[in-house]
Order: sequence, then C-alpha cells, then structure tokens
Amino acid sequence: MTFNPDELPRNYPRSFVPPQADLGDWEQIEPLLIQLERRPLDSVESLEGWLQNLSELGSTIGEEGAVRQIRMTCQTDDPELEKAYLHFIQEIEPRLKPYLHRLQQLYLASPARQGLDLERYRVWDRRTENAVALYHEENIPLQTEEQVLGQRYQKLTGAMTVEFDGRRQTLQQMTRYLEETDRPKRRQAWELVSERRLADRQALDELYDQLLALRQRIAHNAGFANYRDYAFRALERFDYTPEDCLRFHQAVEQSAVPLLRRFQAERADQLELESLRPWDLQVDPQGRPPLRPFDQAEELIAGCQAILRQVSPDFGKEFQQMADLGLLELESRVGKAPGGYQATLSEHRLPFIFMNAAGLDGDVRTLLHEAGHAFHTFAAREQFLGDYRHAPTEFSEVASISMELLGGEQLEAFYSPEAAARSRREHLERIANLLAWIATIDAFQHWLYTHPGHSPQERQAAWLELHRRFGGQESWQGYEEALGAVWQRQLHLYLVPFYYIEYGIAQLGALGIWNHWQQDHQAGLAAYRRALALGGSRSLPQLFEAAELPFDFGAATVATAIKGIEARLA
Repeated sequence: MTFNPDELPRNYPRSFVPPQADLGDWEQIEPLLIQLERRPLDSVESLEGWLQNLSELGSTIGEEGAVRQIRMTCQTDDPELEKAYLHFIQEIEPRLKPYLHRLQQLYLASPARQGLDLERYRVWDRRTENAVALYHEENIPLQTEEQVLGQRYQKLTGAMTVEFDGRRQTLQQMTRYLEETDRPKRRQAWELVSERRLADRQALDELYDQLLALRQRIAHNAGFANYRDYAFRALERFDYTPEDCLRFHQAVEQSAVPLLRRFQAERADQLELESLRPWDLQVDPQGRPPLRPFDQAEELIAGCQAILRQVSPDFGKEFQQMADLGLLELESRVGKAPGGYQATLSEHRLPFIFMNAAGLDGDVRTLLHEAGHAFHTFAAREQFLGDYRHAPTEFSEVASISMELLGGEQLEAFYSPEAAARSRREHLERIANLLAWIATIDAFQHWLYTHPGHSPQERQAAWLELHRRFGGQESWQGYEEALGAVWQRQLHLYLVPFYYIEYGIAQLGALGIWNHWQQDHQAGLAAYRRALALGGSRSLPQLFEAAELPFDFGAATVATAIKGIEARLA
C-alpha cells in the first residue's frame, strides 16, 4: 500500500486547529498563533488548556513538515516534491519560530505556572527555559539555509549510481557485492563505488565548508565560543558533558578497538590473506555464500512480522498495522535518498519507516532497528503533551538497538538454525566495530567544531589520525584518497551535527536490556516497555532507571559490555 496520510485513521481528532486547515499555508497558521498569544494565562485551568492547544498545533504543523520530508527523500529527483519541502523549511518554519519563542516566554511568565504539578511539567519547564535562552532571531535565516544545504546533500548522494552486473544500481544496492566470495568481483564493485563517491568529493567538501561556517555563526550569535558547546545545549544534553564523550572515546580505544583488531586478524587468517583490504571486511571468512534473507520487500516485511510477533504479540500487531497503512517504504531505488529513518507523524501519532533494502542480512537488522523506534512511538502516543511523545535521542536509540538484539534471537523466520546462529555471531562481532566507528565520528565532530576555519586538508589529516586511533588493520595502500573521504558518506555529519554519540550510549543500554531479557524474558520485556511508555516525560537518567539500566557510558561500562560480547561469542 502506498503512503497516503489523508487515508490514515484519525484516532486523535482536532479540538483547536480547524479540521480542514492547510498547515502548509502560513495564512491559515498565523491566526491560530495569534489566538494563543492573546489568550490570558491567569489560572492553572487556562494554562493547561492553552498548553494542550499549543501541543495540538505543534503536532499538526510537525506532521506537515514530516510528510513533505518523507515524500522528498522517497524521490529526490522529483522537482515538485523538492519544491514543496523547500517551501515548508523556507516559508513556514522561519515565520513560526518568532511566534513559538513569544509563546514560550508567555508560559514562563504566567503566574499560574507555579500552580502546575511540578513533577508532571518538570521536563517541559527545563526544555522551555533552555529554548528561550538559546533563541536569537538572527539565527532563523541561518538555520533555514542550513536545512537547504542539507537537502542538497541528500539530492547529491541520492543521485549516486553505477553501472555494474549489466544494470544501473544505487550505492546501497552495490553493498551486496562486498559479501560475495569472488574476491576480484568484490574488489571491482568496491572500486567502482569508491570512484563514484570521489567524483563528488570536492562538491561535498565545499558543501561541508558552508555548513561549518553557518554553524559557527549560529553559535557565535547565541553567545557560544564554538558550535560544539552550542550543540550540547541545543540538543538538550543536560545530563552529560563533552568531557564525558571524550572519556567514552578513551574507553572504546581501550576495550573495543583491541577486540575489533583481533577479529580482523582472525579474519585474515581464515581468508589466508597477508593483509585485509577494504573489500575483504564483509565477506564470510569461512567462504560460505552470503546470507540472503529475502529478495523482495514483501518477504522482508513478512519475516520481520513473524520475528516481532514472537518477541511480543503486541509488537507484531503494531507492525502489521504499519504495513496495512502504507507506513513502510523499504526498497532501494534510483532517486531515493540514502540511509534509513523512522519519522513520527505527530498528529496521527503513527510511525513511518524509510530505508534502502537490498536483500542483505543487515537489512533485517535495519528494519528491526527502525521498528524499535516505531514501537516507541506507539508506546508513548498517549502522553498528554506532544513534546512528551518524543524521548531524548539517547534513549530513543535504546528502543531501536534493543529490538535488533531481541528480534535477532528469532531469525529462524528467515534462516535455518545454522544460518541464524551465523547471523547472530556476525552481529555481535560488528558491535565492536560499531562502537569504534561511533567514537571515530563523535571525536571527529569534536575536532571539527573546536577548530573553526580549518582547511579541507587539515580536516582530512584529522580524519586519518582518528582512523589510526580507532580503525581496523585493513590496508588502504593505493586508495589513500578514498580513505580520506570516507567520512563524507556519514549523513549525520551533514544533516544532524553531533547526533552520533547517542548510538554509543544506547548500544550499551541495549546490551543491558538484552541481558535482562535473557535472564527473564517477561521481566526484561516489561522493563523495556515501561520505559518506552514514558516517552520524553522524564529526564534521561530517569528513563534509564525505568528500564532498570544505569545511565553510564564510561570505561567500566564499556569494558563490561565488551567482556559480555566475548563471553557470548565463546
């Protein structure tokens, strides 16, 4: 079924926004904002009613933006969809921000605020105070320009294709060839993709220079010395600091990187190679054919449906509802933006999953990951404020990464018992690599934004140094230019700066959920679901506590996680 938001069930009818209002038309949005701005907030009852109306308006506008982004990323080469998306970020969002700022000020100044339930509104209070403190009108056009540049990145990368095996293929589709046992074919596929990426290297470097300069101006306007310090406030990182992230990098270097390199040494021995090359990292080291769990998206949906039903009948039912409503956009194709995400349709309180499936084992994990986000959306949909239906990203990723591990215990929906065990083992081995990559990307961002004005050559040197610190043992001899540009494929650097350490924090939390579940399926699942239902209504440490997890990503926690992986593999 094709995605059509107009056909989705309206389980949450509007009470403030007119039913037929067009939330892409500023002339219909502004009168609603003016109503809220003029309303007296002199009693607890009036203030809470006002908050409900503000929440509804925010949800309806938010869904309009999400729908336009979904359509644009599904077809980046459609000029009309691009135009509709750009209209929203250039004409609606910049006009909206000053009104929202004034409304937030009105809330903070209301005498009735002192009569609200402190526990219920504590998180909202802190977020509102932070938003008001960070607001600077001169940043609005800069933030709009930043989004436009981000869309340019998606358009550039969405257009990347190569001719291979007699047909035109996306770079996501080419990934499958890196799992083939035919080494010359792997190398040919890898080189072709690498050459295609390098063809746009200069354009992507220039685009990134523009983004860095814009972000530095935004930070200065808000009174910060650098964008890193601004980003920590903008991302509401109230419960940890840049120094905590640096300690995570050190912990990964000490515990995860040695394991990654040990795995690679074993791989080289099994493949009987003197040294690994970049095209040797995904093939099965025992020479077995690649795991190919499905051919068509319908098979991927059916298999994941069976997996999720085994984890919890409720999860199976919610996933089936998404499939029935056309909320799954899974197959890779020309013109589609790269990557994967779960978007929340905030008015309908429903999730949408976007990804680029190519028939790989990793695609199953990706869909389980995004399904974890979707179940978070379902679990928190009854939270009374729109903001509370979205958890901090550090815990949102616990929801998704946990589902990779829990669902990974049921892979017989796709495989024989032997192949399922192989898939689970490969996934656990990849966690060490993932932690190292997370540390690399996060450390790179710390360097980027504390060295304003650096040149592309200095940026490349910093990247190569981090690769030496956190990377594997594969040889890039003869492909040094490609290694220097590897970071450009990480879309977070372009689209959502500083959003990456969350995956590391969440990976550690997800391993804790998984361990709890293995000891007691019922209790582990109950703690997981209890925390998801809280949405964003509690602080980050409180959400971890609700899931019966410590909020910690220091050396001891990383070391314990790595030892647990080693023990499970043994």
